[in-house]
Amino acid sequence: AGFFVCGFHLAFISVHLPAYAADRGLEPWVATAALTAVGLGNIFGTYGFAKLGTVIQKKDALALLYTIRAFIFLGFLLLPLSPTLVITMSFLLGLTWLGTVPLTSGLVAHMFGPVYLSTLFGLVFMGHQVGGFLGSWLAGRIFDMVGSYDPVWWLSVGLGLISALLHILIRERPVERLRAAAATA
Repeated sequence: AGFFVCGFHLAFISVHLPAYAADRGLEPWVATAALTAVGLGNIFGTYGFAKLGTVIQKKDALALLYTIRAFIFLGFLLLPLSPTLVITMSFLLGLTWLGTVPLTSGLVAHMFGPVYLSTLFGLVFMGHQVGGFLGSWLAGRIFDMVGSYDPVWWLSVGLGLISALLHILIRERPVERLRAAAATA
């Protein structure tokens, strides 16, 4: 579920942030700078969250990441937008952008072992792509229906908080098959 939400968030922002900024009266360069800021934040955030996943449980790092995203989305919704705010919020969003990848793949590897990691992570990544499709398509559909991205921002906040909660509930330990094999080794 978490990687689905990640895909939803990434596609929504990548595809619709420029139109959202324009709808809010900001110049086109702001959207360009905002997406650039996402990329710059991603450089540090992916490394930082991967490192955090070695200090605390990966599920908890993912819960933190999705909670941070939810609050950033609230900022886009509730704060008065200016070029500085949009670029700053985008950089902060970038800090969470692909931090999900090392944490999610590490969580799958830890819980299910390396033998089937490629297959299992491929299935998890398929969920990311489905979320990406819906984040892009649904945002456009909702905008066309109501003339605003606000419902999609609220949906993104809700999805982030639900994902955080679901990650908190994960039991981060190897499946029984792996525990039994380790006990006999």
